[in-house]
Amino acid sequence: MTNDPALLTATELLTRFRAGSLSPVEVTEAALARIEAHDTALNAFCLVDAEQALAEARRSEERWRIGAPKGRLDGVPASIKDLLLTKGWPTLRGSKALDPDQPWDEDAPAVARLREHGAVLLGKTTTPEFGWKGVTDSPLTGVTRNPWDPSRTPGGSSGGAAAAVATGMGALAIGTDGGGSIRIPAGFTGIFGLKPSFGRVPAYPLSPFGTVAHLGPMTRSVADAALMLTVLAEPDPRDWYALPVDGTDYTNGLEGGVEGLKIAFSPTLGGHRVDPEIAALVAAAAKRFAELGAVVE
Repeated sequence: MTNDPALLTATELLTRFRAGSLSPVEVTEAALARIEAHDTALNAFCLVDAEQALAEARRSEERWRIGAPKGRLDGVPASIKDLLLTKGWPTLRGSKALDPDQPWDEDAPAVARLREHGAVLLGKTTTPEFGWKGVTDSPLTGVTRNPWDPSRTPGGSSGGAAAAVATGMGALAIGTDGGGSIRIPAGFTGIFGLKPSFGRVPAYPLSPFGTVAHLGPMTRSVADAALMLTVLAEPDPRDWYALPVDGTDYTNGLEGGVEGLKIAFSPTLGGHRVDPEIAALVAAAAKRFAELGAVVE
């Protein structure tokens, strides 16, 4: 286990906050230091608000000191993809066509849930123009690069979010996904990303891309994604497509195993060319799931 605060998972951070062995201020400072050190080369962020982040971290530190954390993510540094509304910050969606002097006066539902649960918002991450591309570059912010190899792309359209999480520039990020925009960058950068069912995470304003537009967590562990999804899935009356809230805590299923679960396995997704190394890794994973009792078809 690493002792670098910037590389700890949200679950690990919360354990240490609870024990008093680490503070949200220390963690936020570590994340901001990573941004300062690496983001000029990677271009994961289009907006960083260090002053606000540190102020939020100090308030979180005080809540932990008196034993009254605000919510399930209190003090955990996070970032927001620049397709989502953020109160007090502009939302430019990677485009020069939008007014840069237009900070919105409300948060998107997912952003509001993070604030309500005490997350420390570091800033906003890059996206291709209007999020409609599988690599992350735009006329507004330029090219975002993969932290494992800056000559390559982190994928898209949530490439800034993926690069940030992979580099320790925040433990959590919100991404969006229509045709792979969470899953592709997660795969390209070695993090965990989840595209939930449509409507599981309320959205506002609704995307012009309709029911293909989903919001989901991007994290460095499955446990963090389960925790983050539990928070993001809370209700919001502004989304009339949102699924009924059933109170599921996704962290409760982390230790339950996979016996009896049905898992679809498509080696080539209908005949597409797949790199042999990737094909072998996915086949090995499918075999392992079957050995653990899942029904792989």
